Amino acid sequence: MLTTIIYRSHLDDEVPVSIIPGMVEKASLLNARHQVTGILLFNGTHFFQLLEGPEEGVLDIYARICADRRHHNVVELMRDYSPSRRFGNHGMELFDLRHHDSVSVLQAVLNRGTSKYRLTYDDRGLQFLRTFVEAREKENYFEVLPTDYWNFVPDDNTSPAPATGVTFRPVVDPLAREVTALEALPEEAPEGLYGEAVYKHNLATVTAVLNKAGRSCPDDIMLYVSILPMTLVVLPDAVDRIVNAIESAELVPQQIILGVSETEVISQLEAFSQAVRRLKLAGISLSIDNFGDGSAGLSLLAHVQPDRVRIGAGIVRNIQRSGPRQAVVHAVLRCCSALEINVIAADIEQPEEWMWLEAAGVTDFQGALFTASGASVAWPETREAI
Repeated sequence: MLTTIIYRSHLDDEVPVSIIPGMVEKASLLNARHQVTGILLFNGTHFFQLLEGPEEGVLDIYARICADRRHHNVVELMRDYSPSRRFGNHGMELFDLRHHDSVSVLQAVLNRGTSKYRLTYDDRGLQFLRTFVEAREKENYFEVLPTDYWNFVPDDNTSPAPATGVTFRPVVDPLAREVTALEALPEEAPEGLYGEAVYKHNLATVTAVLNKAGRSCPDDIMLYVSILPMTLVVLPDAVDRIVNAIESAELVPQQIILGVSETEVISQLEAFSQAVRRLKLAGISLSIDNFGDGSAGLSLLAHVQPDRVRIGAGIVRNIQRSGPRQAVVHAVLRCCSALEINVIAADIEQPEEWMWLEAAGVTDFQGALFTASGASVAWPETREAI
């Protein structure tokens, strides 16, 4: 299976540029043993490389590249498959952009083409190359600091008062050192429940959690609770019972964010939209969770216009290395910015994931990276400040 991987990376500041020709020569020999061909562009700071060959060989070479400490901020821009190689004659050929103008380099690259079809910039891989040469991708490419730049220090003062039967998970603005919401986690339905029984259990659990959490949640913080979206459709009194639970817990509706997952099938979108209107008329906010993981994301934004969306592991995991995931997040942020919808990034595990998303414009986060123990928050601090 002929596979193509295109990536971009940043030369380590401690590595002299003079070693690059020798590095390319060794890479060409290694690539030849794996039947991998391609080209490498260098602009004085960044590398752009196109690798082509058998899938196993390309993946092995790329794994070695990712582990090479002579560069960092490795971002995979494209992984695709094709019937023939674009550049089949070279294990690795270097184009140093510092010595050529963009037009001559682009033509030189086309001249190295070996495809039986005429190479043009209609080809997706070559479009990436052209964008790099013309330096048009800078608004979407963020450099993140090394992992060891930050340390995450637990702060016991951020834990809410304990509540029997309720587990809290904080939503935080790390750089502002602020807890912006607490998510109260309801119990999952036991096995053996089907149909309407599932939604009855879900509603009972949500209302119970609201009652219990109200005793522990501070008055000045938002409380986040997830609910199955079809619970609001199948059970006619669901909204009324939620409002009553909020009042019973001595909370205010404007303090509540009700989260529904995009991955849960909503078979009656109009009925769901009407339930959302009743929630909003009561003052309750709505969040679409797992945004981008399901099939209804943009349709839901158009129909119900939530106050928040929450993106999770399906998009954020290793986002610092994935060009496609970065492009999806950029699109989500642009869309949500136009609609004044706040974006929460959940399931954050790595400092690099947080740094990239923070640079992209996300301010609210959840995940193991920021949770020390229980609901205590681990705030990021530079190692020099500790």
